[in-house]
Amino acid sequence: MDEVYDVMIIGAGAAGLTAGIYASRAKLSTLILNEGAIGGQMVLTDEIANYPGVPATKGYMLANTMKQQAKSFGCTLKSNVRITSYHLEGKIKQVKLEDGRSFQSKTVILTPGGKPRSLNIPGEEQFKGTGISYCATCDGDFFTGKEVVVVGGGNSALEEAVALTNYASKVTIVHQFAHFQAFKHAVEEATNNPKIHFIMESELRGFYGNGVLQQVEIEHLPTGQRTALKTDGTFIFVGYQPNTGSLKGQVNMNEQNEIVVDAAMKTSIDGVFAAGDCIAKKYRQVTTAVAEGTIAALGAAEYLRN
Repeated sequence: MDEVYDVMIIGAGAAGLTAGIYASRAKLSTLILNEGAIGGQMVLTDEIANYPGVPATKGYMLANTMKQQAKSFGCTLKSNVRITSYHLEGKIKQVKLEDGRSFQSKTVILTPGGKPRSLNIPGEEQFKGTGISYCATCDGDFFTGKEVVVVGGGNSALEEAVALTNYASKVTIVHQFAHFQAFKHAVEEATNNPKIHFIMESELRGFYGNGVLQQVEIEHLPTGQRTALKTDGTFIFVGYQPNTGSLKGQVNMNEQNEIVVDAAMKTSIDGVFAAGDCIAKKYRQVTTAVAEGTIAALGAAEYLRN
């Protein structure tokens, strides 16, 4: 008979790892199944400077610390797996993997996170990996001494633009509005950096090049005028979309395919909780994901007691 875990967590980002820490420390048999890189969006962040009690650190380092902490309490972690089906109703939940394995548990915490949102414009698919990137931490050093474009106006866009100035000779931020959506400190840091330039009220309309990206087409929204800008690379930071495609029809979601939860992180199915970037919420920060993972794990423990 296969082992039936007390808690099974889907995803190993900030929310999933935190849930793993809390559940395993409560002496619940806990399994984390993870499809991508352990750490989720944390490993795509060059520097995390606002995690309370932790001096500014690389995102992957914070992720690794959380991972080791979860393992130290007895949490089992299986990465690089692909889930093909879920069976979440009933007292015993089950997931099946692409390799034929299946795992069972009494409760499930869904923390599959999200992925960078695409612009869906001509040339984007063609130049992914040959000039277009969604991760400054991963690819910044490839553009040492070169000129790059950053698309977006939120915290991620401005913070990653500043990080890119460690490599690039010039960073041009293209943003669709006349103002930024980022926090004041992020705006000030970007506007005070001499390497960063701004093209406001504008959107990209296409990517062009010969084998590698060489230029982008930009439309100035108030006038409709289009111009070409030479560039060696483009980094896109226009938000994230939840990794919930495989969960459609399983739990209640909103129009953005975000999982709907209550204040206790409960989903529409008894014994199934959700946390992190996959749920419907306003703010997406490491700290909010950690808080939600905590609540979900405590909720799972209470469910098991009752």
